[in-house]
Amino acid sequence: SEVQGMKNLPYFCRGEVIRGFGRGSKELGIPTANFPDSVVDNLPADICTGIYYGWACVGNGDVHKMVMSIGWNPYYKNTKKSMEAHIIHTYKEDFYGEMLSIVIVGYIRPEKSFDSLDALIAAIHSDIEEAQKRLDLPDCRKLREDNFFRTSANQIMNGH
Repeated sequence: SEVQGMKNLPYFCRGEVIRGFGRGSKELGIPTANFPDSVVDNLPADICTGIYYGWACVGNGDVHKMVMSIGWNPYYKNTKKSMEAHIIHTYKEDFYGEMLSIVIVGYIRPEKSFDSLDALIAAIHSDIEEAQKRLDLPDCRKLREDNFFRTSANQIMNGH
């Protein structure tokens, strides 16, 4: 239901992009940016796992729409939550090591497992469409202009 996971939204955070498992781009054709444990560990304890949508900005670049999955990675035997953002924009190169600033605006659906890669890919594409639609609503669009994105990542890294 809509209510799940919504208490703490919008949720602002930033962190350095780390290497994930490399599955997103290779198997799914959907590249994702992974946040380090320090960012994941700071999520509100009661935020539920699932698919979210919002805005993202790499370094001092433009702000783009994004879909984010917050969930348990079976690889970690379910002890570690991960946060992976798919930014709805084509980047020419990887941005590992860059500062990624995001605002999570809303919740799309709970996490679920899929019988096949095709089913998973179809679900992600439908999440992306849903995110695109919702982010065009005025309340969501406003957050794209938030001062959070204007405080450049460089200033933070350089301690200004």
